[in-house]
Amino acid sequence: MRLAFCLIKYFPYGGLQRSFLQIARECLARGHAVHVFTSAWQGAVPAGLEVETVPLRGFTNHGRRRSLAEILGRRVAPRTYDGVVGFSKMPGLDIYYGGDACFAEFARDRHPLYRLTGRCRTYLALEKAVFAPPSRTHALLLSTREIECYRSHYGTPRERLHLLPPGIARDRIAPPDVAERGRGLRNELGIPPQDKIVLMVGSGFRTKGVDRTLRAVAALPPRLKTQTTLIVIGHDNFRPFQRLARRLGIADQLRFFHGRDDIPRFLFAADLLAHPAYRETTGTILVEALAAGLPVLASDVCGFSDHVARSDGGLLVATPFNQTTFNRMLADMLVSPRREQWGRNGVAYVRQADVFSRAERAADMIERLVR
Repeated sequence: MRLAFCLIKYFPYGGLQRSFLQIARECLARGHAVHVFTSAWQGAVPAGLEVETVPLRGFTNHGRRRSLAEILGRRVAPRTYDGVVGFSKMPGLDIYYGGDACFAEFARDRHPLYRLTGRCRTYLALEKAVFAPPSRTHALLLSTREIECYRSHYGTPRERLHLLPPGIARDRIAPPDVAERGRGLRNELGIPPQDKIVLMVGSGFRTKGVDRTLRAVAALPPRLKTQTTLIVIGHDNFRPFQRLARRLGIADQLRFFHGRDDIPRFLFAADLLAHPAYRETTGTILVEALAAGLPVLASDVCGFSDHVARSDGGLLVATPFNQTTFNRMLADMLVSPRREQWGRNGVAYVRQADVFSRAERAADMIERLVR
């Protein structure tokens, strides 16, 4: 088959971008041709992948999204493709891969005047083009919560909504020498073995709740606070959060890293993964932490928070989020005698659950739905 994949932009360390590339490679491995349309591509292009960059108009994110949909409508339609797969919401897709949260759910909780803004109207129109009953687009979604959300807001027929499993890499599983690997990274970073490391991983620091974790670290008991380092890894602007850390008096305990290829080393070295996201379609890092034997403290809005609950591999902060509650939970988990048990529970869960096959299952669905 000849497939068109549509993506707003590609950079190596975004969660959606990694999923896109895994699925594209799986389709290539099965002998299909994949032509990618995107506004920008950072990094090397994998062998066999055709990439076409399209210049976008607009000075806002929603303006560029609308521009992408319009341009692709003109460029893709005249060409012969067996299927068009979108990793952003837009009209004319055969299949949408659900990497974005339900915008109608987000807009519902905002001020009524917000729904009159260009941003809101654009995102709702693009989402409606995918999920409204008259649409023929099938959606590959990553959590039962998202399926329920779209059905609630748009009345999408259930047969057009398909659930995929997580798709973590097998190198996330804790190896026999996990303790030694963790000590190696701590030595490189100059963090003593008795100190605590709170880890956050993910692009979009505001959405991921970096500010919430900074406030929780600042609220730790004095001795524990001085022995705790917060490491944040991702693709975003560090400066606003560095300023917040200075105001909170913990600037020396905060370390930022841009996206990296050695995330497992950080998972093996840390004491806790914090992920108090404001909203999160999936949260693949939650499952990766479970696989690494790292206890998880996350908000229950994350699509993959159910894996934390089912595995008993950590704790979840209930909605509505309460900062004081999160502060207390972070402090308790860092010194809890249950930490080792949470870690063992996570590893045991991942070994028996289907958390590795997202790309394969997505390729199966593409082959079945577009033939």
